[in-house]
Amino acid sequence: MQNHDCSPLTDYIEYPSEEMLRRSEQFVADIKRRHSIRKFSNKDVDKAIIENCIKAAASAPSGANHQPWYFVAISSADIKKQIREQAELHEQGFYDGRAGEEWLDALKPLGTDASKPYLETAPWLIAIFSQKRGGLDVDDRNTNYYVHESVGIATGFLINALHSSGLATLTHTPKPMSFLNKICQRGDNDRAYMLLVVGHPADDATIPHHAQVKKKFADIASFM
Repeated sequence: MQNHDCSPLTDYIEYPSEEMLRRSEQFVADIKRRHSIRKFSNKDVDKAIIENCIKAAASAPSGANHQPWYFVAISSADIKKQIREQAELHEQGFYDGRAGEEWLDALKPLGTDASKPYLETAPWLIAIFSQKRGGLDVDDRNTNYYVHESVGIATGFLINALHSSGLATLTHTPKPMSFLNKICQRGDNDRAYMLLVVGHPADDATIPHHAQVKKKFADIASFM
């Protein structure tokens, strides 16, 4: 094996088997309370909470440890308004037929449409960008590897961190999303990956019944 710099693993915590089982069960119960919602309260959320959650996302594994992601946390009412206007403009074309009948039929049980008021109501939007080139140094322009997978894992970390902090989220992916580059002042190296809507649920927030139907465990996993 090729020599490389490394440090001893010192922060791993080994739990007794019973404690591991208890913790795994507790995590399942907690993460099952995470729901995508479309009605948010305008109640403020401390910037420090958002910052900590992004730090958690940034700890995700990535191809060659290049960390090919960038997060823009948005609380400005003016910028949120710009995003809503652009998102609804693109979404209108999507729902007017650009998506195709099969896709639109798949969305019908969720009750979604081109109207996205939560983009202004929620206290925070987090625009997530993937980066084609980069490295450990901000000025690096090396090829990034497994970009989609790496940013996807980091996004999962972020959603979990926000949920664990007591916040609700909605993943939003308007097509196309290139307008986010202009609004968030990101260059050609960045590609808009996802927009996360973040905040507290409104008092009348609901969960579509369709979204609560999960596949049976036997249909998603096997042991060999």
